[in-house]
Amino acid sequence: MLIFSIWLALPIAAVAADDPARAAQQAANQLEAATVTLQQAETARDRVAALTKTVRAYEAGLAAMRAGLRRVAHREGQLAVQLKAREDEVADLLGVLQTIETSPPPVLMLHPSGPLGAARSAMTLAEITPALQARATALRRDLEEVQTLRLLQQSAADTLQGGLNGVQEARVQLSAAIADRTGLPRRFTQDPVRTAILISSTETLSGFASGLAEIAEGEIVTTDADVSALRGVLSIPVEGLLLRGYGEKDAAGIARPGWLVAARPRALVESPTAATIRYQGPLLDLGNVVILEPQPDTLFVLSGLAEVYGTMGEVIPAGTPVGLMGGKNPEIGAILSLSGEGAGTDRTETLYIEVRMDNSPVDPETWFRIDKDGN
Repeated sequence: MLIFSIWLALPIAAVAADDPARAAQQAANQLEAATVTLQQAETARDRVAALTKTVRAYEAGLAAMRAGLRRVAHREGQLAVQLKAREDEVADLLGVLQTIETSPPPVLMLHPSGPLGAARSAMTLAEITPALQARATALRRDLEEVQTLRLLQQSAADTLQGGLNGVQEARVQLSAAIADRTGLPRRFTQDPVRTAILISSTETLSGFASGLAEIAEGEIVTTDADVSALRGVLSIPVEGLLLRGYGEKDAAGIARPGWLVAARPRALVESPTAATIRYQGPLLDLGNVVILEPQPDTLFVLSGLAEVYGTMGEVIPAGTPVGLMGGKNPEIGAILSLSGEGAGTDRTETLYIEVRMDNSPVDPETWFRIDKDGN
């Protein structure tokens, strides 16, 4: 299946303290479990849940392999530097030994300290020889490790490509399954004409949000949903890194009352809690937008998506996919590249998150949790 048998055979030094091999193995197990769940799914709704797990598993597996293989490449680079330095050192010592061993006997006796000094030098060289042997053994081990690391990188290409193809196929199936989904409760039916009028007549997100009730065809069913107990502990809708916080200015000097999160291309965006889809589609200068209402007078605005899922008026469970980020999956060479390692440079897409309560923006930190590594 995957190349974890090779990976797990690597020297301990080749896998870092956080054990990327173990993480990758767990991701593979998660993927296998999701595949079984997918095969067992019977209804459209079950299929959506199974496909969501499958996409998550692919994303987790690919992320683990990216991290592990980059760490492998980094280890190989370290070894190359060490071997080069050791190569010069060992070559010099071997050159000295070879010169002494091939010198004629009279020359060996011409030590500045006389025969006694020559004897002491011989004893020193006798002690150096085992040390050189130990260094040669260590050198051989390092060379074998480099060979194993390179074999792993070569073998990983097909596995990575298969994973990238698999996650793309799962995303396509997920989109189709969501389109075919039935049975979700609905609080209202959207009127396309009224929606178009609202979009054309508003110039700000605040103005649009205040007029959301106008897009319904008839009355909007009231709800007593209350998720206030989840404030401050919700996960961000997409796995990513926080680029800009609430009210921080961008390079153009523009400050928005929300968060900007860097995400990987084609990453899945999910509803952080059960919510009503109040709007989805293009809006103002925000690109594709999804507006979720987890409870009365509270809106989660998510913008910058390439694709949006669901139907306005639907009440969706927590963890339901609401869209995909844009961009293209990176090539294999880019995944293995060490350039920008750890800097989040593989997260080329951005999701804007704004939280509005009583039609006024509030800091998303009052709702969402930020981990120490920024996601």
